Amino acid sequence: VKLVESGGGLVQAGGSLRLSCAASGRTSMSNAMGWFRQAPGKERELVAAISWSGSSTNYVDSVKGRFTISRDNVKNTAYLQMNSLKPEDTAVYYCAADASVLLVTKERDYRYWGQGTQVTVSS
Repeated sequence: VKLVESGGGLVQAGGSLRLSCAASGRTSMSNAMGWFRQAPGKERELVAAISWSGSSTNYVDSVKGRFTISRDNVKNTAYLQMNSLKPEDTAVYYCAADASVLLVTKERDYRYWGQGTQVTVSS
């Protein structure tokens, strides 16, 4: 499975961005998906995760109420809608997938990764 992220960029604090993650290859597999981020000097962290059906989601506390993860299995694409962005949201955002119908929240359990997209939030 190949993952390609898009939608990153520079935005002012309080603004919004929507990241997309397009999957290709063995997309007939049921894939749990997640969005991670890594800021300079920090470890990569899970931002949000979604199960294959979309019925289960998980968010890191710092983005709850501001970010929404979703997916369109017909288009083989996952999304991360980011609202009310803060400077501390600045990071490289990565999409990840794993062959599981269930929610996957641990980084080590994700098998497939995108190349990342930069999100910069100015104050």
